[in-house]
Amino acid sequence: MRSRSNSGVKLDNYARVIQKSILKYQDPVTGLFSASEGEPHAWVRDNLYSIQAVWGLALAYRRQADLDEDKAKCYELEQSVVKCMRSLLMCMIRQSEKLENFKTSQSANDALHAKYHCRTRSIVVGDHDWGHLQLDATGLYILMLAQMSVSGLQIIYSLDEVAFVQNLVFYISSAYRTPDYGIWERGDKTNHGVPELNASSVGMCKAALEAIDELNLFGSSGGPQSVIHVTPDEKALCQAILESMLPRESNSKEVDAGLLSIIGYPAFAVNDLHLVDITKQAIVNKLQGRYGCSRFLRDGYKTALEDSSRLHYELAELKMFEDIECEWPVFWAYLILDGIFNDNGQQVVEYHDALKEILVVHDDVKCIPELYTVPAERVEHEKTNPHSQDRIPTGKLPHLWGQSLYLLGQLLMDGYLAPGEIDPLNRRFATAPKPDVVVQIAILAEEKRYQAMLKEKLGVHAKTLDEIHPIRVQPARILASVYSHMGRCPKLKLSGRPMTEIGILGTSKLYIIKGHTFAFIPNLLDQRDFYMTLDTDMLIDMMLTELQYLSTYWNMLGRPIITVPIHRGMLTEDGESFKPSLISTLRKIQSGYLYGVRVVLGPLESFLSTSCLTRLTFLEDESSVDSAFIDLLLSRPPTRIHRLHSDTGRFLASPVTESGPEMTQEEQRNILQARLAGRLRQRRISADLTSSLVGPDIALFNEALQKKMRISESAALDEESNPEVLVRQLQTSGTLWEQADILNALYRLKGANWDSMIDGRSGSTVSDLIEELYERAGQQGNWMVVRQMIGLLHRRVCGLAQSTTDLLVRQKQVTVGLPKEPRETTIVRPMPNDELLNIIIESFAEDTDMAVLTQEIIMYLAMFIRASPELFNDLLRLRVGLIIQVMASELARHLRCSGEEASMHLMSLSPFEMKQLIHNILSGKEFGVIKSTRPTPGTSTVKEIALQTERSSKGDKSKLVNMKRKLKQQVSTTRPNSLESRGPRSLSGLISPPVWKQGVKFFDQQFTDRQSELSRNQSVSSDLIVPSGYAQYSGQKRGQWVRRRRIDGALNRVPQNFYSRIWRLLEKCYGLVIGGHYIPGYVTKEMTPGELKFALLVENVLNHIPQAEYRQLVVETLIVLTLLGDAPRVKFLSDNLNVDSVLLCASDLFQKDEVNDGASDELLTKDSNKICTEFYDCAPSGPYGTMTYLSKAVAVSFKEYFPENVGDCAVS
Repeated sequence: MRSRSNSGVKLDNYARVIQKSILKYQDPVTGLFSASEGEPHAWVRDNLYSIQAVWGLALAYRRQADLDEDKAKCYELEQSVVKCMRSLLMCMIRQSEKLENFKTSQSANDALHAKYHCRTRSIVVGDHDWGHLQLDATGLYILMLAQMSVSGLQIIYSLDEVAFVQNLVFYISSAYRTPDYGIWERGDKTNHGVPELNASSVGMCKAALEAIDELNLFGSSGGPQSVIHVTPDEKALCQAILESMLPRESNSKEVDAGLLSIIGYPAFAVNDLHLVDITKQAIVNKLQGRYGCSRFLRDGYKTALEDSSRLHYELAELKMFEDIECEWPVFWAYLILDGIFNDNGQQVVEYHDALKEILVVHDDVKCIPELYTVPAERVEHEKTNPHSQDRIPTGKLPHLWGQSLYLLGQLLMDGYLAPGEIDPLNRRFATAPKPDVVVQIAILAEEKRYQAMLKEKLGVHAKTLDEIHPIRVQPARILASVYSHMGRCPKLKLSGRPMTEIGILGTSKLYIIKGHTFAFIPNLLDQRDFYMTLDTDMLIDMMLTELQYLSTYWNMLGRPIITVPIHRGMLTEDGESFKPSLISTLRKIQSGYLYGVRVVLGPLESFLSTSCLTRLTFLEDESSVDSAFIDLLLSRPPTRIHRLHSDTGRFLASPVTESGPEMTQEEQRNILQARLAGRLRQRRISADLTSSLVGPDIALFNEALQKKMRISESAALDEESNPEVLVRQLQTSGTLWEQADILNALYRLKGANWDSMIDGRSGSTVSDLIEELYERAGQQGNWMVVRQMIGLLHRRVCGLAQSTTDLLVRQKQVTVGLPKEPRETTIVRPMPNDELLNIIIESFAEDTDMAVLTQEIIMYLAMFIRASPELFNDLLRLRVGLIIQVMASELARHLRCSGEEASMHLMSLSPFEMKQLIHNILSGKEFGVIKSTRPTPGTSTVKEIALQTERSSKGDKSKLVNMKRKLKQQVSTTRPNSLESRGPRSLSGLISPPVWKQGVKFFDQQFTDRQSELSRNQSVSSDLIVPSGYAQYSGQKRGQWVRRRRIDGALNRVPQNFYSRIWRLLEKCYGLVIGGHYIPGYVTKEMTPGELKFALLVENVLNHIPQAEYRQLVVETLIVLTLLGDAPRVKFLSDNLNVDSVLLCASDLFQKDEVNDGASDELLTKDSNKICTEFYDCAPSGPYGTMTYLSKAVAVSFKEYFPENVGDCAVS
């Protein structure tokens, strides 16, 4: 008989320990683990962690096996693992009906249960009686299923089970936007059963999606039908949301030790090493004690002060758990594993030695207890001096979760396991540097003519759809239909993947479907139901944004590929050349770099060997696929040209000129602008958009024009007009504006389905006419008509729900409508498209134009937060209505026009110009002046002055001075006075240039203090930039600071650490009164300083202030007041702090000083808040700054709390 090796003996010792401390609790019938002896409940999460030491030991025996008994032991342990995993699968598969319902409802009542009976596998708690929605548990199951399957275990037995696992993937794929109850099963830390978005759940689901993708669940014995597929965009969304949340766990938990499971073993879900280090450091600094780590701050679970007879906590009692939270040794086991995987020997030794000191002997085995708590008699001492008192073990012994991870770490430390054996999918390399992504771009010409133009003018060798054999091209919506067949299982009544869009990552792969190779056109190039892609500049800008997103989140084998179709909409109006933006972009692509991303241009078929190729095998079964769908898949896609232009001109007269030849071009434009302004006035849009705007109204009519207005009666379009008369006018009308007015009236009179019977033919409903005018206006770039028509059609932006979700899951609340409530509605959770659209429409009553604009802006904000999240660092709530107000305010200010005209100009901006204007406002760029030579439609090329943005460098100072001199000389002769010259076409100067335009010099409007002397002598005349009546004031341009405050207030901007400083202030007073609303001081007993929930509470109170500039002054007042919270001499302010009173006092002090300096009463007027209007325009700092007067006001208001003699002032 062979003697046992030393390693074999040690493994036998591990087997004895695992048998006595873990396998002892495994049910002999089901293989599930109960939480402890006599406890019939089996938690999914606990079972998955409990079995990991058994799996690790089986792998160790497999590695070390030199005797038959070792192989037998390996097989025995493996089967224990398989038995547990299959029992969990059987528990969940019994709830396939709930799984199917959850895919559409996302309701916690349809969630898979998170615990079952360990003997019968039946449910143990009702759907409504416990927080079953715990996505991290399901994600952990899928992750371990993937890792164990790759390690050689056979867990899945049939294709029906494969289909169920595929649907589990659908179940967790929405984790990035689904609030759940989290790893601690309680949701919000108050334990009131309120689910919230948890970073630990998002991270675990991200890891699971990445691990299971393209995995064959039958292993080497499997075929194509047993492969699991995951759409890459869902993985990227989880990654983006996770990175935006860390190191925070959720709204109510600013840090959580459960995050150790996603920054390290088993998930390794975070790709950013710096973010991993920040999160780990936050956990160690805030939660670590002498016996482990607390789960989260103010965790009352099993503390001496917890009332176990109550299910939930009272909000104010959370404070009493501070500094006495129970400490869990399991987190040190995580940190040991983290040190092993990161090759950090010092960390391993440190935590291993610490953990050995707190192990408890149970059944002759050293075990990890569930937690350590402070005894009741030592609570006060611990609160006085944290971490000074000895704690006692309590809870489950052994804690199977912690015991399993501890023993797994021991096996790794002793060398019986290698990290790669328990991580065969190599997830531990998630933070390793990745090579630069090279994006392949294939150009497709929809017609031979475009192919010839590309070759002749740009040297681009493009192919047509008929020339790219053997590759077939289809739009992205077809790919979504293909994926909807994935995971269908009639036996289990599972319908497959929900019909949702496939994003840019999904369409950047090539697919093999039923033996054919397919490429798919991205959604952004195939949007059929909204107007933004009718603007070529916008289309290219969206493509560049998606290109950056693609290069950031692409992590698959092979290079991504983007298929770009060239169609009629990308040509100039004469159809003889491509639009300049397209030409410039294609040339940059040819250079090899676009927007900082490496790109390569070539024919589609040349990229076959270098692209990411995925075989969609679930369509191989003929019986599961409708033949009509296959025919659609293999058919040639309809071209964009046919769709947009085939029916143009069926009913409406073709527009020729905007008026008759007897009228001048200026008169034509004035009539049209007058009609539009009149319509805006009727709808009272300006009253909302231009609160506190400046600039006098201009006359909409003059006598000369009134004599020549041939259609003045039809301009008003009274709703009592005869429909037949309106139809005849529609047939003879030659302008888009007039046709829009008529259709608007017909829609309100007869509705969308009324048949106009044009030319005596039926089938020309009002809806058809609106559709035709919409397409025609889009072709001609008349964006006001486009938006009006799309509003009448009640269409929503493609991906509205996804865009809103992109903002919400990054902890940005969204409001629609204009202040105040109830018109302004806050969106705090993801919603379906139709529900969102209804909320937007209701918030603007019957104003369909504003509803359309709101959708558009939400779309742009989502683009920005995906591509440039740093723009939103200091923003918690995005108030779309106020953003629209600021946009109109900026236009009114720069164009020196009334609010009504600014609203008209805003609606007339192209989608690209609209997006860039929003970007400038978000980024804080200032507006300057440039010379534009772009011709205005209907006029000859004229030199005009437009407004532009740029940040000037010191090296450009001399060039700027010369440019200013030249511009100053041109102002008097080139500044236009008519509405024509301030039309939409001349507004481009307000917008930052597209990234494809180079070589234009700009300069800022705001001059620094060093330039102030120069600007007095050499700057452009101020009335070019700001309304007349504004002048220099205190060394600054007048109106500068009120404008800055209006923008910051509308965007809800606050300084860094603002909310945590408010929290400290509330600790020293009874509460804050702001605008009649109250923030009680006792909220500090419930919430912690860094808690997002607290920040949202403060933000909600501030958002009740309707005036943006007043809100920003309130923020400045609060900043000064927080100095009281930071002052050690101020112990407590036994009063409620009325912020408005302090601000009013500061304004009065300012006005008093101004009166003493000789200011007139006309200058020092007060607004409705009794604040001096000039106070809004003061710089924050300086002897006459707002902070100076606010500091004085605080000293006056709270003088009884200050000593008679004070040192240096804290305000600088």
